[in-house]
Amino acid sequence: MKFSSRGILAFAACFIFLKITNMFGSEAVFVDTRINSVKNAKKTSIEENATLYSSKKLGSFIENGKTYFRLFAPNALAANLYVFDNVEDSEGRVYPLTKFDDGVWEFSIKENLIGKFYGFRLQHINDVQDISEKPLCIDPYAKAVATYTSYFNPRKSIVYEEDYDWDEDKWIQRDWRDLIIYEMHVRDMTAHPSSKSEKPGTYNGLIDENAKGGINYIKKLGVNTVELLPAQDFGYCEAPYKEKMNGKFNTWNPYERNHWGYMTAAYFAPASYYAQDWDKFKWNEWIGGDAKQVNQFKDMVKAFHKNKIAVIMDVVYNHLSEYEIGNLKEIDKEYYFRLDEKGNFIAESYCGNDLKTEAPMTRRLIIDSILYWMKDYHVDGFRFDLGKLLDWETIEAIIHEARKINPNVVFVCEPWGGGYDPKGFSLRDWASWNDQIRNGIKGENPKDGLGWIFGNWFGNNNYERIKSYVRGTLVRDSLGLFQRKEHSVNYLASHDGYTLGDFIRIGNKSVKPDQIIKNIDKNAALDEKQLKQNKLAALFLLTSQGLTMIHSGQEFARSKVIPINAKIDDKHQGMIDHNSYEKDNEVNYINYDHADKNQDLIDYYGGLIELRKAYRAFRYANYDEITFYPKIENEFALGYTIDYHGDQFVVLFNADQSQSASFKLPDGEWELVVNSEEAGIKTLNRFMGTTTIEPISGAVFRKPAN
Repeated sequence: MKFSSRGILAFAACFIFLKITNMFGSEAVFVDTRINSVKNAKKTSIEENATLYSSKKLGSFIENGKTYFRLFAPNALAANLYVFDNVEDSEGRVYPLTKFDDGVWEFSIKENLIGKFYGFRLQHINDVQDISEKPLCIDPYAKAVATYTSYFNPRKSIVYEEDYDWDEDKWIQRDWRDLIIYEMHVRDMTAHPSSKSEKPGTYNGLIDENAKGGINYIKKLGVNTVELLPAQDFGYCEAPYKEKMNGKFNTWNPYERNHWGYMTAAYFAPASYYAQDWDKFKWNEWIGGDAKQVNQFKDMVKAFHKNKIAVIMDVVYNHLSEYEIGNLKEIDKEYYFRLDEKGNFIAESYCGNDLKTEAPMTRRLIIDSILYWMKDYHVDGFRFDLGKLLDWETIEAIIHEARKINPNVVFVCEPWGGGYDPKGFSLRDWASWNDQIRNGIKGENPKDGLGWIFGNWFGNNNYERIKSYVRGTLVRDSLGLFQRKEHSVNYLASHDGYTLGDFIRIGNKSVKPDQIIKNIDKNAALDEKQLKQNKLAALFLLTSQGLTMIHSGQEFARSKVIPINAKIDDKHQGMIDHNSYEKDNEVNYINYDHADKNQDLIDYYGGLIELRKAYRAFRYANYDEITFYPKIENEFALGYTIDYHGDQFVVLFNADQSQSASFKLPDGEWELVVNSEEAGIKTLNRFMGTTTIEPISGAVFRKPAN
C-alpha cells in the first residue's frame, strides 16, 4: 500500500490528537461519577436549564488555603476534574465534581494548587463514550492556558494567581472624539527583520525601545490608541490541507494556520503565541505552560500607557474556536450555542458555531471577561467582531457594567453579522465601523466599485453623501447612521480586504489582481498618481468628524504580496493578497524598508495627525459650525469652512482626476498648513482671494490668530 507524504502527516495528526485527548485516561485515580451524579442531581430539561443563572465565582481560585474549581454546565450528567503537576503529564489526579441546582459543578481541596494544570471531562445524556474517554476541556474562566501546537489545539488550564506591580498605571481617560486608532497585529509589528527588535513577534518585542519598529514607530507616527487584533488565546492551527479530519475537509488553507486570531479559545487568557522565543519555537509542542504571557501582556499595556497610548482589544464573542476540541462545545453544547432543530450548530458567523449570547450564563461569561480585562489588564476599550450576532440585551449590559469601572471605556463594533444595524448600536451608545465612508471615499472593490478618490461615485454615493461623512454620518442627513459623531469610526481599510495601498494600485490598473509580481520592492514604491490618491484619502479621513482608524501600514501604502514558496500549494503565490488571515509570513509582517520607500506619505499622515490633535475643530465642531461651499461645476470638488470657538479653517478637496478646481477664500488673509506636498501645523504660505486646487489634491487653510 502506498501513502502520500500528506496522508502520512494526516495519520500522524490523527494519532497525536487521539494520544493527547486520551492519554489522560490512564488515571492515577479513576472515579466513575456517572451513576451517582445522575442519582443525586436534580433532573431538569434542556428548556428549564436554558434560564438558569448563578452568581457564584467561577473558574479556579484560592480561598483560605483551599483551591476551588467551579464550572457551569447544567446539561451535563457527570463531571470530573483532572489535575496535573506538569504540562506534559499524561497521568493526573482525578476528582469528581458535585452538581448544584444552579447548574454549577464544584470541587475544592485543602491544597494550594497554584501553577498546577487542570481540565474537565464531562458526560452527557447521549454519550456512548465513558467519561474517561472524553476530550479534556479547558476551564472557560481560566486565567492562563497552555496549548499543544497542533490541529485541534489541545489545551490545559493553569491555576493562576495574580501577582503584578502596576505602579501608578491607570486607564487612558480620553473622549472618544479624540481617538486616532491604529489597528495592528501584535506579531506582525515586529516579526520582520527590518523592525530590528531583539524579541521579534512578541509582546516584549512590540515595546522594545531599541527597535525601529513597534512602539517607537507608533509613537513617531503620533496615533494615540492601538487596537490589537485578537490576543485572547486562540486556535492557531487548521486541518491538514486537503485532508479530512473530524468532519472538516480543508480545501481552503494550505498554510494550515489561523494567524489573525479570530478563533478565540479562552476568553480570560492572553495568547501565548505572542510570548514565544520564535527562534526556538516548534510546532507539536506545548507553549504557554510557564504563563509568562500574562505579565508580558501587562508589560505591553503599561508601556503604551506610559507613552499616553490607549490599548483597545479586538474581541470575538460571536463564536468560539471552530476547529479545536475541548471547550464549551464539549462542556455544554445545548446551553452555550445556537442550534437548529436537529441540534446542529448555527453558523451565521461562517465560523462553525455561534454563541447563544442571550443565554444568561453566556451573557455573564462575556461581561465577566470584559470586566476582567479592564480591571486586571487595564485595557481601555474593545472592538467587537461581528457585533450584530450578539443580542441587544447583552450589548446593553456590557456597556452599562463596564462604565461603572471606567466611564470612558471604548466600545466599537462591526455592526454586521446576522444583520446590519449601525443605527441600533448608536442608539445604545456604541461606536461602529462606518462602512459608508469607507465605500464612498475609497470604493467597494478595486475592479468595478471605485469611489470618490478615483473621480467616481460608488453605488448611491454623491456630493451630499460626501458632505454627510465630513459631519459624522449623522441620522439627521439622508442615509445617515449615527446619533452622534463619536459613534462613527471613520476608516478606509482594515485587516479585512485589500490594504488601501493595494486597492489604489489595482484600482489604477498599476497591477492586476492575478498578476505575478516579480519585484516586490518596486511594487511597494508609489508612483505619482498613487501617492496623490493616498494623500487625498488621508486628508479626507483625518479632517472628518468622528473617530479615526488607520490600518497598520496604511500610512506607507503597505502592499501584501504572497511570497513564492515551493513547499506551499497556493495558486495565488506572487499575487496581491486580500485575505491574509492564515499567513504567518511576510505577507502580514510590517516591512519597515518598504515604509522608508514611502516616507513622504508617512510624513503626510504624521502631519495630518498632528493637525487633528492640535485643533479641536476637526474633532468637536458641531454640525452647524461646518459650512459648505456651494456646489461647483466640478462634481468631485468639495470645500467647507469650520468656525469652532474662534478657530477658523477652510478645507478644500478636488478628487477629479484631470481638472483643477477654484475656490474663493473668505475675506482676509489665510495661512496654508496642508497642501498636496506637506501637512502639519506650520504655515507653508499665505493666501487671499481665489485659490486653485490641482487634480487629486486638497488643502487646509487656517485663519491667523488675532
